[in-house]
Amino acid sequence: MQSQVRGGTRWKRFAVVMVPSVAATAAIGVALAQGALAASFSVSGQSFKVSADSLNGKGFSQYGAIDAGYTLDGKKTAHPVAVSAFKSASITNMCQSVVTPNIPLLGSVSLILRAGGAGHDAVQAENLYIDVEDLEANATFHNIDIGVAAGDTGVEKGGKGPGMKGGGEQANPYGFAQQAESAELTDVKQTAWATTAGTFKLSGLKMSVSTGTKECY
Repeated sequence: MQSQVRGGTRWKRFAVVMVPSVAATAAIGVALAQGALAASFSVSGQSFKVSADSLNGKGFSQYGAIDAGYTLDGKKTAHPVAVSAFKSASITNMCQSVVTPNIPLLGSVSLILRAGGAGHDAVQAENLYIDVEDLEANATFHNIDIGVAAGDTGVEKGGKGPGMKGGGEQANPYGFAQQAESAELTDVKQTAWATTAGTFKLSGLKMSVSTGTKECY
């Protein structure tokens, strides 16, 4: 079965189907924010933006989780996210940006990273996990299953994706998830709190740091 979603699909609209999984981990998120539990990966106080002309992934799954971390002034906090996972992914014209505000004498400072653009091979990733807060794209999913238990999305459980991240991840393995044999996304714009990959090959990598607010989109 092929499923296609076109244009302007935001994470906040995905919340209708992802909330059951996120809600199931809400108590864990509160405990993390209060310091009652330790997380193996504390996210920074800054989300970042990623854009790409296309992302073609094999072995896709998505489930809800809680990212624990800090605010920029060091207070503990937690963020509900949709974890998009791929066994492998090919990304063209990728841009990643993060803005650090309120630096003395400089104001805001922007870091922009670009790779996989014209004249270069696409970015290649294996066992890619993106903790997404907001997403816009045109998307086509092949042989999609909606409503799978998150813990059953890995190959070892007969699933189609790479499985959950593990390693202290704050997510409910019995919560809502979806999976597909492959996914094709174009005109991708997303805000994320974390990205994890087994390998991440960046062809034509270019990084720049400058004053002011300069983002991928």
